[in-house]
Amino acid sequence: MAELATWTPPKIRKLIEEQRDYAATVLTVDAVADFWRLQDFARRKARAFAGVTQIAMLQYPELNSKSANPMVGDARSEMSAEKDAIRRSYLRAHASEFALVMFSRSTCGYCRVQWPIIQRFQEEMGWQVTLMDIDKRPDVSARFGVEVTPTTMIIRRGSQQRMIIASGVEAYPNLAQMAYQAVRLLRGDIRPEQFMTGPGEDAGFFDALGNGPVSATDPRALDGDLVDASIGRKP
Repeated sequence: MAELATWTPPKIRKLIEEQRDYAATVLTVDAVADFWRLQDFARRKARAFAGVTQIAMLQYPELNSKSANPMVGDARSEMSAEKDAIRRSYLRAHASEFALVMFSRSTCGYCRVQWPIIQRFQEEMGWQVTLMDIDKRPDVSARFGVEVTPTTMIIRRGSQQRMIIASGVEAYPNLAQMAYQAVRLLRGDIRPEQFMTGPGEDAGFFDALGNGPVSATDPRALDGDLVDASIGRKP
């Protein structure tokens, strides 16, 4: 066991699998017991890792999501309200640059559910919204490549930029969040890797690029600062 403690998890996992296959083949008490001894070692190893992880999260709170996403009721409500305010302010500030189009059909029952949600978005964000019946305007359907209804799309005025933010019925909070993310992406305020970054989360725990590039396609990774973490030096 002392030697096993120095092994890496992949090496331990391979040994456990080999012992399991051996024990299942010979079916002796000793062989089966050895398999479960290895399993017990792996369980204790995992629990030890979890224990050290808890200490690390306390000593380095920036690595812990709790620092950016409090789970206590009042704090969570306060954070939600703050995120809503940031999202609303951003979308209202860019209302003149974009429009929302919902593609529908007169026979589409789901469209009648989605349209009031789109109208609520118009009222709260001050955007222009349009209802487009693709049965009456098949040319528009072909132009934008829309076949499924309802489909909700953001279009940037004076450009060819557009982005689908909902296919089918989408609840208002999700629709508003997708619109926020899409506008930020289309304006170049975020990179695609940051598409899940919510309001107020820039450069924080939930920002994928908060601590630098995470892919070789990021221009920042081409300046010689990308480190090969597997060997601890630049490639």
